[in-house]
Amino acid sequence: MELRDIEIFLTLAEELHFGRTAERLHVTPARVSQSIKKQERRIGAALFERNNRAVTLTPIGRQLVEDLRPMYRGLHEGFERAIRAAGGKTEVLRLGMLSSNVQDFRPLLDGFHARHPACEAQIRYVGFGDPFGPLRDGEVDVQIAWLPVREADLTVGPVVRIEPVVLAVGAGHRLAGQKTVSYEDLAGEVVIGGAKPDYWREALVPSHTPSGRPIRIGPAVTAESELLPILSNGEAVALVHSHAGRYHSRPDIAYVPVHDAPPARWALLWRTATETDLIRSFALTAREVEPSVAENDRTTYVPVSGESVSRAPTAIGPASRWHRRA
Repeated sequence: MELRDIEIFLTLAEELHFGRTAERLHVTPARVSQSIKKQERRIGAALFERNNRAVTLTPIGRQLVEDLRPMYRGLHEGFERAIRAAGGKTEVLRLGMLSSNVQDFRPLLDGFHARHPACEAQIRYVGFGDPFGPLRDGEVDVQIAWLPVREADLTVGPVVRIEPVVLAVGAGHRLAGQKTVSYEDLAGEVVIGGAKPDYWREALVPSHTPSGRPIRIGPAVTAESELLPILSNGEAVALVHSHAGRYHSRPDIAYVPVHDAPPARWALLWRTATETDLIRSFALTAREVEPSVAENDRTTYVPVSGESVSRAPTAIGPASRWHRRA
């Protein structure tokens, strides 16, 4: 089995979706399908069950994942160590991110690099479907996630970003032309869900409006790439963080401030049992760098008439000190 085929197999085992696997590995879905079929022919048994609704691992597929993952990770880490050594780097810190707004944290990354010039900070994407899994599996060392986080085995570190919550809707939606909206406006709307655990999702997408009317939770997504087509097609709306208006600015999607939504707070997380000096240093750097406040976000609202208007969301106050969850 070639190394690339192993990578495709393990990635599909994580994503359980041919399209997302292809996107993550920068190949075509046909290439993913061909690789899996080749591996199944060689083994003589199916590795995945496929139907119109889902892709799941077979018992043989699950066993192969358990056998291959540690060996693949060790091989990959060996190459990474050699590459870092060749470039004068001796350490690595893997930072997990749920969103694509890496540049919002550039002051933190630059500050950490100044403190540890021989350490390479690597960015790893973390999906909404299993947001804390990569931390627990050792695939990332520290992670940026929105609060609250109530996981007994995870330490909640310093707040690194505070930003408003906005409503993302298709440009033709009835709310697209509003300057602001309320949670009350979500009654009767289908709101995209998907984040786990439930308490985490409800911090962003409540189950009821302030007056007690239910909010319908619609299709679940596990990645930003799944969100945009649903919004554009008008199938549902989504409560998102304001940086989405800059990183995913599109003519077919409008981002409208939710004036009664509490500000979203993003913080560092790490697994308490695997805390290291490097992680503590990264957290110390975050404490010394002012949290990124979304005062410069420019969100474009697309009124029904088609005229674009830009507004700057209100800046939020200072962050709290970091603390450890019991």
